[in-house]
Amino acid sequence: MISVEKTQTALEEMYKLFPNAYGELDHDTPFQLLIAVILSAQATDVSVNKVTPSLFADFPTPETLAAAPVEVIMEKIKTIGLYRNKAKNIKQCAKQILEDFSGEIPQTREGLMSLAGVGRKTANVVLGDAFNIPAIAVDTHVERVSKRLRICRLNASVLEVEETLMRKVPKEDWVKMHHTMIFFGRYHCTARAPKCVECPLLSMCQDGKVRMREQQKKR
Repeated sequence: MISVEKTQTALEEMYKLFPNAYGELDHDTPFQLLIAVILSAQATDVSVNKVTPSLFADFPTPETLAAAPVEVIMEKIKTIGLYRNKAKNIKQCAKQILEDFSGEIPQTREGLMSLAGVGRKTANVVLGDAFNIPAIAVDTHVERVSKRLRICRLNASVLEVEETLMRKVPKEDWVKMHHTMIFFGRYHCTARAPKCVECPLLSMCQDGKVRMREQQKKR
């Protein structure tokens, strides 16, 4: 693994590439963000943003969503993956918020993870984006970038990736780092066609060096 200093150097280059990285799920309230993140599991932010305007127009609050027929919710989100289970989860989640948290979105990881459809990654997104509470949500992009740059071990679990980043990055930078690494992975260090040739981190990226050598051999 690379050192804390090299990790910070890598992040500084990512910050330069994407100085205004942000969460791309559309929402107006912490509740709507929570629902959008639940819906985004195994789906793209773009696909979620296509269904949430209609969903939130009719069911903008825990009260309205909890009272909605699950069949109606399914119809509104049927274009995204796993929509049947997600419809049941977000309805139950809204009900739990009313019954267990007096209609307020919990501001702890434990409280959030007690809700239907909410895992650690979703809870961390909501903590950081809705409440500005330092947290690192490790999605596929954060995991891929962390492993390609050897910030963490190649065989690290998602939780181990999160814990490694927490050790190597100052707490006050966790939310910023999370969004920046997502942008870097989504738009630059992509899964199938990373932009290694023009990458400012190529000199410190073992994966990138191997990929470039393989490309040269094919020429």
